[in-house]
Order: sequence, then structure tokens, then C-alpha cells
Amino acid sequence: MSNSGCKKFLDEEDPTNLSPSSFYTLPEHAEAGIAAVYSELRFIGGGAGIFSNNWQMFDAPSGIQSTETAQNSDLNNLYSLIYDGSNLHINQNWNGFYKVIAQANLVLDKVPGINPMDAVQKKRILGEASFVRAWAYFYLVRLWGDVPLILKPITSPSDPNFAPARTPQAQVYKQIVDDLVLAEAAGLPFMDASGRTSTAAIKTELAKVYLTMAGQPLNLGAAYYKLSADKAKEVIDYSTSNPSSLGLFTSYAAIHNATNDNKIEHLFGIQYNDAAGAGNPLQSSYLPLHQPLVSKIDGIGTSIPTPEFYASYEAGDLRAKNREGYFFTDYYTDGFKLPLINRGKPFIFKHFDLVANGTLGVEGTSRSDLNIPQIRYAETLLIYAEAQNRADGSPNAAAYAAVNAIRKRAQLADLTGLAQTQFEEAVWRERWHELCYEGITWFDMLRLRKAYNETTNGFDNFIGHLNKSVNQPLQSKNLLFPIPTPEIKNNPKLVQNPGY
Repeated sequence: MSNSGCKKFLDEEDPTNLSPSSFYTLPEHAEAGIAAVYSELRFIGGGAGIFSNNWQMFDAPSGIQSTETAQNSDLNNLYSLIYDGSNLHINQNWNGFYKVIAQANLVLDKVPGINPMDAVQKKRILGEASFVRAWAYFYLVRLWGDVPLILKPITSPSDPNFAPARTPQAQVYKQIVDDLVLAEAAGLPFMDASGRTSTAAIKTELAKVYLTMAGQPLNLGAAYYKLSADKAKEVIDYSTSNPSSLGLFTSYAAIHNATNDNKIEHLFGIQYNDAAGAGNPLQSSYLPLHQPLVSKIDGIGTSIPTPEFYASYEAGDLRAKNREGYFFTDYYTDGFKLPLINRGKPFIFKHFDLVANGTLGVEGTSRSDLNIPQIRYAETLLIYAEAQNRADGSPNAAAYAAVNAIRKRAQLADLTGLAQTQFEEAVWRERWHELCYEGITWFDMLRLRKAYNETTNGFDNFIGHLNKSVNQPLQSKNLLFPIPTPEIKNNPKLVQNPGY
């Protein structure tokens, strides 16, 4: 009797034990699945050892950023250009992007089989998942070059993709484009204040991918500059017709005001909501080390501008003005009381949340809902200006209008009458000064094989450029990060990048 009873118990299924095959059966499961995809994106703000976050890896080697804190060796090694495959940031970003891809692959694989389900809802969710997968692979291919291209869920160690080989970059880029084109056709709102993927974000990401493919390492040239310009122009044209829903904020303060998350200029961001238990984790990184800036957040100063970059802004550029642009040199006692305290050097104000940190007469809450920006309309404008100039051989009126919109907000004079190369370098300078500290500058350096020289106001070749943060030249090996050492050990098909 005991044997038969045991057999029956073992044969029965536990209705509370969910698996991908049993879970993806209802439209509500599809919604939960795409929510899980978005949730995974927050690894970018996740901790990377003491006093650091994964997000900092994207700017640390660029030379425009430094640190006041010497306690995180992994972050210090990124700043010093002496990192290797054991670096915690490198390992966590690799793993983080592939976790995002794994969640997106589940949605893309399982949701098509859910029936009955509203066709519009299904198309939307598949479009969102396609965009996020493309977003993740775009980071991976720029950071590591040839990377494993995994497009289906991995179900067992016998799966061929359990230990995948590296896929040529050109094939990875083709998949990125395919995913974004699918997402573009999904009928998503042009702007979406909920924080979900929007058509404006998809089109700008596609323009950015084309711009990157036009440059290094694929070097596909004029045809891809044209694709980039045309796609960015679609977003610009929508803004022209719908200025109240898409455009540039009138002030820089609006960029780091959490009430503006996912609106107007913010086309896509990593979503944070402290009330839901997911507050922005980056505020202390930008506050001065051990100075009484705010009463509730201890500043650690691990992301600060280099003096040379701060000094490279044009005279009168509002972006360099204290507490009005992207930097601050003094702030209120405890964040909300007079007198102002001079901090002795510039700090980054671009991601400063006044609600969390405080402002005059209002004490900070220490809780931040501010998103981490991924795509801003300012970048759309600069993509168009650069791509159109390269595609057509000279800047047209629309390209001038795009870059001059950025300069007008900075209270700088319009650009006029420039030859192709002069205009191109002027747009690059705007990219460095407008998009700084958003995880963009390093990728510009990779695709251009150029680096901004703050002393000459020109551009050096990437290899040999002196990184002023540590006074070390960039080397050819710095064009790619090392494959994480644990991945190399666990998967014999992976071959390490040159120089590591």
C-alpha cells in the first residue's frame, strides 16, 4: 500500500510549480513576462563592489571622469586602463546583458503560442521584447566585439548554446537591426510616459545602430550614414509636428527632474520608483566624498569630472554654469540650508535628484525615482546632424538646425558656413559636451577611433590618445574589453580578446 501511494504522489504535478512551458499560457503571463524583461534592465544601476555601480564602467575609461575614492580596486583599474577579465564590473555587465537577453528570448519564444490572445497586445509585447534584446546586444557587441548570439531559451546542458562560440560582429549587428525593424512595426506609441518602449526610442536606437555600423569596426560608410540620417529625421519630423510631446526641455534642470521621466526629451530610460522598492541607486556616486552635502545621503565621489574636461566648455556655455547646467561647484548646507558651501572642484549635477538630495528650504528625502537615461532626443538631433553631413558630403539646413538647437539651449552662437570636416568635428564636440556622463562617450570613441583632446579642442586618434584621468595612452587592446575570466574557464569555445 505504501509503495502504490508513493507512486501516485510522485506522478502528480504540483500546480504551484511554474515552468516556462506551464507558465506562458495566458495573456496575463505575457504581460508578466515582459515586465520581467524590463526589471532585468536595472542591473545597470546595481552595485559593483564597495562604492561603485555597474553603470560606471561605460564612462570610466573615457578620460573625462575620475574618482575621489580609492577603495574600489575594480573601478580604479577601469579608470587606470589596467583592467582584465577578473574585473567585477566587466563580469557583472556581461552577465547582466545576457540575463536581459534570456528573459527577452523567453517572451519571444513563448508568447506567440499563447491563444487566445488579442493580436494587438501580442504584437506590442513581442515588439517590446525585440527592442530590449537589440538594446542588450548593441551594448555587448560594442563592448566585446564578436559575442555569442543566443536567440532561443536554453533548456538544458545539452543545448548547443549552453557553451556557445563567439558570433562574428556583422552577424550580431544584422540581428540587432532585424529586431529593431520588427519592434518598429509593432505599432507602439510614438512616446510612452509609462516607461515602456516607444516608437521614438526604437527609431533613435536604429539610427544610432546605423551610425555605428557606418563607422568602426564594420566601416560600412555612406549608405549607412544615409540610413541613420533618414531614421533620425523621422523622429525629428514627428517632434516638429508634435512639439508638446517630443522635443528638447527648455532647461537643464528638467533633464534630472523625476517628474519628467519618460517625457518630452527622455525617449527611453532604466526605470526607477522608490515607492515600489526600486529607487535610483546612483545618487551618492555623484556627491562629494565625505562632505556635508545632504543630511541623509553619504557622498562617495566615485564619478567626478576631470578638471580638463570641465574647463573645455566654451565660454558662456550654460552647461558648465554652476547648478544650472551639468555641474555644481557649491551647494547648500545639508542640502537645504544656507550658507552655500564651496566644494573646491566641480561635481556632476546632471543626475542630481533635488527631491532626494534637497534644495533650499526643502530637506532631501534620500529616496530617488529618477531614471537612468538611455536615449534622449538631444542625441537624436546630433545623430542626424553627423549622419546627414557624412551621407551627403556637406551639412544641409536641417543638420545645422539640429545641432544649433542643442547650442541654443546652451546659450551659444549658431554654427554657420562650415565645411564638411569642420562641421563634423563641431558635432562631435557637441556630443562630448552634451551627452557626457550618460554612458555614450566611450562608444563614440570606439566607432570614431577618435578621442576629444581638451587642450587643443580637436580630436586625436584613439590609439595613443593621452587619457588625462591617469596620464596613460590608450592602446589597441582598449578597443574591446576582455571576455570575463570565468566565462573563458567555463566555456572552451570562447577565445580571449587580444592583449588580455
